[in-house]
Amino acid sequence: MEKTIRNLIAGIIGESTAGATYAAFAAQAAREGYPAIQKMFEATSKAESIHAANHARVLKQLGGTLPKFKIEIEVGTTLENLAHAKAGEVYEFSEMYPAFLKDAESDGAKAAIVTFTQALEVEKVHAQLYQNAIDAINAGTVASLPKKYLVCPVCGDTVAEGNVPEKCPYCGIPGSKYLAI
Repeated sequence: MEKTIRNLIAGIIGESTAGATYAAFAAQAAREGYPAIQKMFEATSKAESIHAANHARVLKQLGGTLPKFKIEIEVGTTLENLAHAKAGEVYEFSEMYPAFLKDAESDGAKAAIVTFTQALEVEKVHAQLYQNAIDAINAGTVASLPKKYLVCPVCGDTVAEGNVPEKCPYCGIPGSKYLAI
């Protein structure tokens, strides 16, 4: 269980950092006149905070303790921030969470498997949202980006207004429970 506890701690720190970073990126997008990208970053910030809270709940169940940590944020232009955010999400779903899942499966940590799987799947969604925004900036079509987002309060699934599923594909709660951002 030692590896799973270490991974939960790393996940909490990473997701907490992402949540705070995306909030700062939202403020930068607002300063640059990109309200739709601001909203997207606000929604993904909320989702990352949900991931961190889910990991923390499981860490507590397993008897682990979260050490103190400091969040450091670097903010660039909105386009740079989108590229940075996308790279982080791709790393999480392609490398970090698969390794965490392997350890959790080896440890038989069912609750960790659930929280890691949900985060992995939602990070794929976030990476696509960031790519869509990058493409829109490069094509000059930012006005076509969604203006509002909703976030699943259980797993952090993030969708544009009008695309709320009947039930969350990752945790199964009704789409009517999604939070408007």
